[in-house]
Amino acid sequence: MKTAIWKKDWFTGLAVVILVMAVHSCSPIIKNLERSAYDVGVRGSSREPAENIAIIELDDQSIENIGRWPWSREIHAEVIDKLTAAGAKVIAYTPIFSEPQVDPGLDYINALIEYYQASGLAQTDAENPNALDQHGQLFAAIEDPELNEQLSSSFAAISQPINEIESSLYEAQQTLNVDQKLADAFAAAGNVITPMLFRFGQPFGKPDQPLPVYVQNMKLENTQDRIGAQALGIGFLPLETNSTLATPISGVGQAALGVGNINNLADIDGGIRAESLVVDYFGELYPSYSLVIAAKSLNLDVGDITVRLGEGIQLGRLNINTDPQLRMLSFFYRSAEKPAFSSDSFFDVMLEKVPASKYKGKIVIVGATASGVSKPQLTPIGALTEAETLAHTVSSILNEDFFKVPSWSIWTTISLVLLVSIFIIAFLPRLGAGLGATTSVLLLVVLFATHYFLMTTQALWVQLMLPISLLSIGYIVLTTKRFLVTERGKLHSDLESAESNKMLGLAFQGQGQLDMAFEKFRKCPKNDAIAEVLYNLALDYERKRQFAKAGNVYRYIGEFSPQFRDVKQRIERSEKMENTIVLGGGGASTAAGTLIMDGGDVEKPMLGRYQVEKELGKGAMGVVYLGKDPKISRIVAIKTMALSQEFEADELEEVKARFFREAETAGRLNHPNIVTIYDAGEEHDLAYIAMEFLKGHDLARYTKKDQLLPLATVLDIIKKSADALTYAHQQNVVHRDIKPANIMYEPDSNSVKITDFGIARITDSSKTKTGMVLGTPSYMSPEQLAGKKVDGRSDIFSLGVMLFQLTTGQLPFKADSMATLMYKIANDPHPSVLDANPKLPPGLELIVAKALEKKAEDRYQSAAELSADIAKLVSA
Repeated sequence: MKTAIWKKDWFTGLAVVILVMAVHSCSPIIKNLERSAYDVGVRGSSREPAENIAIIELDDQSIENIGRWPWSREIHAEVIDKLTAAGAKVIAYTPIFSEPQVDPGLDYINALIEYYQASGLAQTDAENPNALDQHGQLFAAIEDPELNEQLSSSFAAISQPINEIESSLYEAQQTLNVDQKLADAFAAAGNVITPMLFRFGQPFGKPDQPLPVYVQNMKLENTQDRIGAQALGIGFLPLETNSTLATPISGVGQAALGVGNINNLADIDGGIRAESLVVDYFGELYPSYSLVIAAKSLNLDVGDITVRLGEGIQLGRLNINTDPQLRMLSFFYRSAEKPAFSSDSFFDVMLEKVPASKYKGKIVIVGATASGVSKPQLTPIGALTEAETLAHTVSSILNEDFFKVPSWSIWTTISLVLLVSIFIIAFLPRLGAGLGATTSVLLLVVLFATHYFLMTTQALWVQLMLPISLLSIGYIVLTTKRFLVTERGKLHSDLESAESNKMLGLAFQGQGQLDMAFEKFRKCPKNDAIAEVLYNLALDYERKRQFAKAGNVYRYIGEFSPQFRDVKQRIERSEKMENTIVLGGGGASTAAGTLIMDGGDVEKPMLGRYQVEKELGKGAMGVVYLGKDPKISRIVAIKTMALSQEFEADELEEVKARFFREAETAGRLNHPNIVTIYDAGEEHDLAYIAMEFLKGHDLARYTKKDQLLPLATVLDIIKKSADALTYAHQQNVVHRDIKPANIMYEPDSNSVKITDFGIARITDSSKTKTGMVLGTPSYMSPEQLAGKKVDGRSDIFSLGVMLFQLTTGQLPFKADSMATLMYKIANDPHPSVLDANPKLPPGLELIVAKALEKKAEDRYQSAAELSADIAKLVSA
């Protein structure tokens, strides 16, 4: 019987070719691969950057010391003056001063000057320059000598103050006009290049207004069309712009040596790889910022720039190869030893920590790198600031270090696509598996090596990802088809063999995937060897407290080897434990919630890597066990939380995620008065935290009047707790549940440890199955009860409540109902600690009162302040 044509390998190869070409035409996937391969070639290339380029960074340090951005322009003028005095060759100042900076005081001074000039007293009034002289002539016309002398004397008396006022007004006007200071600095330097922004897009009409004269002066007049680019159309002409986004203000623009477009289009993946050296603004060509910088550094003007449409740029004697749209594929320099270009902080240059003489004869690029001011640009060598990208581009121009797309590149790509297509359709189906794989891999290596060689040694970019993708996909599809059709049966038979299933089962068991291991073991022959393996699997199920599944394994062993070891007894015990053991103390456990049965009838259960030894106690959400890490013999306390029993299914995943996030946060705390967290995990239906095993007891037993600790001991405990909270708050960790039950105290060693960091956040605003809010609000701050965002000051309030209770044997706020209690905490003043225990020192009342302020801003602002006051009270 003949095979249907669509089942033949050559037809599959043809379908792959058509599909890949369709994807290439309609999707950016392969084009993005091409860009990624280009980036690899750039990173593998090596060139030396221009040594005469340096960067001054408007960095975070500068903003922190000088002030928030934008700065006053006299600051920029100051640094420009320093660079000018040092003899910098070109200053590329990248901030665009597109709006005038008018100080409110300048407006006021201008109004005063206008009023002063209108008064007729101004000696320098442009409309009445001889105002005071006219007054003098008027006095001279008076015939009465005595009156004339009196008036002249009076006028002379007020003339000098008027002159001083006039001088002060004009001096203030000059001082406050920072735009003029910046323009003067630009003009004095004579070598400052400032940027502007064009908006890319096809224009549909005429510009709203003419470009400023200083921008029009940058128009490129020298153009050549040697290949008929204008006739070929858009793909061979510079990128078009339809408006300006920002141009420097008039005074600054006129004083600058040159202006250039700093805006570049990123590729579809957001990467910056090319620089548009020339843009088209309503039929007029204007240079990029980098091209102007390079030209001025060579003492060239725009008249020395020749635009060869569709080919490249001639800058003096430099030939800059570009793509047809006059975009240069910039070279990006990288070195493992040091940055490509030296950079210094603006603030250091301003304070002359870095001498300005360093920049003599150099191209100095001043640009923002501070977070929030500068947006990183993605380049083939990683994220760079705008100033760094500009430095790489300028160096590429000056050193003629750029990548070129040769004219024969497109024909090479087409030829290789045809050859690969023929290989996939005609040859690969005829080759055996080994030879086909060898040939395909060899072709892939040759293609990629060719791409890499051309990029790194010849600076040529030939796009070979299309034939490489076609070859890879073709080989994978044909090989998969062969496997599914001709080799699937043999592989299925091999996997079903006894040894394979046993090895797979052991592998799954080693990874903890016990159910999959049991499935594989059941496919093995039933004998004593497999019974031994299954018996060990059942023990693993017991360790994980999955007694029903352990019973299933024992029963399966009993079907073919009923006398094997103690399988009968194990079956009976597993059935018993299925009905009596409930994990983690939740539910209706008849064994008081324990994980361990007396007599050692089962293997000691494991929680993660910890072996559970015995139960230590119970909490609101679970049981605390004594555990042991068998690998290092460390004794730990394991706190379990049966989250699945305490939370509804729709919030369980969020609670689990919060549990491990808070456990991780608490685990980072390292303080002598904070319990150490070793590990956290989830086992079956229990979440657990393994922590330092502590001797002693919590402080709850010392809160009754007949069991109060000595005052000195209480103050020492509170001070150590405050020190621990100070450290935690500095790490941005808030406890949220400070109370005596969460403070462990060991009298013999005087050790104090805060426990349960982060646990309160797990239960915060959550409810148990009965609908009751977890915990008691007696120690909560007013803002915590109100559901507001809390910070460390909430813990200080809770610590104040605890201090009150430990010294008086009673809580500061008591009520018959939770609602009344919450109202009192939020609104009623707390009783005097001295009324509750007159034996206490008066200074303690002040500390408690400040800690229990209703408003957080009136409380201690840090636990360190509370600790310091307690220390003063103790030493008093």
